Amino acid sequence: MTVVHRISEHWYVPLIRGLIAVLFGVVLLVHPIVAVASLVILFGAFAFVDGLLTIVTAFRFAHPDSGRWWSMLAQGIVGILVGLIAFFLPITAAWALSILIAVWAFSTGILELGAAFRLRRDVPGEIFLALSGVLSLLLGVAFVILPGAALLTLVFVVGFYAIVAGVSLIVLSIRLRTLRTRTQAAPLSGTFQPPTNPR
Repeated sequence: MTVVHRISEHWYVPLIRGLIAVLFGVVLLVHPIVAVASLVILFGAFAFVDGLLTIVTAFRFAHPDSGRWWSMLAQGIVGILVGLIAFFLPITAAWALSILIAVWAFSTGILELGAAFRLRRDVPGEIFLALSGVLSLLLGVAFVILPGAALLTLVFVVGFYAIVAGVSLIVLSIRLRTLRTRTQAAPLSGTFQPPTNPR
């Protein structure tokens, strides 16, 4: 089984990640006041679930032909650790929220850019994974430059980021599903058709 086939077979993983990200962003934008009080827990849940899904993806790609799948595993572990910190140390995480988000955004952005770079020859849609990585890096830079920004502003920033990044992952999943359909149909087009006997 080729790398492209293995990746396209699991097109639903970025779809799930994208839908969760979009839902997370919509909740923040629709209920910003409520989200201010629970932003730490919300972000922790988002990072934790996203980390689990990324680890699942990494193990799906654990194959000699699939490249450095360990980078996706590292991305998932970082997401889970950030989520656990937000869950079990909410008071500490509240004042360090900008640092938490910056660390997560930087690590996610760098690893997603690395994955997009490796997939650029096989997957015609890796630009959307790269876009998600660039957005993550920009989010991390924003939190480093403006560490004292109001939590309400952070709610809107994270909300918009999650929606855009989620849409990018959803588009990527659609392209992977299209690629999967093409790779399944390709062998069929080359099968031998015996000639019919004329009557």
